Amino acid sequence: MKDELPTLPKELLEQSEEQRKARALKKRGSRTSGQYAADMMTEWMGSWTFIIVFLIVLGAWIALNILAWLGSWDPYPFILLNLVLSSLTAFQAPIILMSQNRQAERDRVMARYDYDVDRKAEREIRDMQADFEEIKKMLREIKDEIKK
Repeated sequence: MKDELPTLPKELLEQSEEQRKARALKKRGSRTSGQYAADMMTEWMGSWTFIIVFLIVLGAWIALNILAWLGSWDPYPFILLNLVLSSLTAFQAPIILMSQNRQAERDRVMARYDYDVDRKAEREIRDMQADFEEIKKMLREIKDEIKK
């Protein structure tokens, strides 16, 4: 007898509405241009490259303003820099939230699918245990008949 992996039951192979929605959410073509832009911006803003470039620009801004006391466009306490940083934060937060909401929706759909698969596996295990108990009972009866 060959050891074979069990195949998924037909019911699990048929896609539910949630599974189709999850697949659609994963496809790039199904996203609106705004959703695509939010995902790409979130990916860029969450990278080390962005952080390093941002720190270099920030350091250059401060250094240039400190070194150019007479012709500085943003003298100490760097009010313009604070405005730029606040504006950047004000734009970044909603963009990141949009992307996180899309990811949360994908996670919800996948969690529901995992739950459905787990429930089906639980039913299959219960059925197998019942079958094993029935086999044990039949073997006991055969054993008892042989003893007689």
